[in-house]
Amino acid sequence: MTLPIEDLGRLIARKRGARGIRAAAAEAEVSPATLSRVENGHLPDLATFAKICRWLEVDPARFLGVERKQDNEAGVRAVAHFRKTSTVSPETATSLGALIIAAQRARRARAELESGS
Repeated sequence: MTLPIEDLGRLIARKRGARGIRAAAAEAEVSPATLSRVENGHLPDLATFAKICRWLEVDPARFLGVERKQDNEAGVRAVAHFRKTSTVSPETATSLGALIIAAQRARRARAELESGS
């Protein structure tokens, strides 16, 4: 199920709960000011987006609108909006989305290897 990027702030607020912004930001490995801005509806840059998704334990693909091709080819189409105005081509957005997803999967696989799962 795809999540609108606007839900990112709501998810941050829910995970943060009653904890202070500084403690939550330290866990997410971003600055308190950055986490506060994203929680209040500002869109993050790609590196921050990846860190926040990791902290939220939400697959970035849910925000990126990843769609598998019907013929089960390996290709993936990602639709991403990281800024209020469109500043990248559809090809660049697709590549960036695939990069984030690949990095997230590689990190999970590495964590599983390290934990012995």
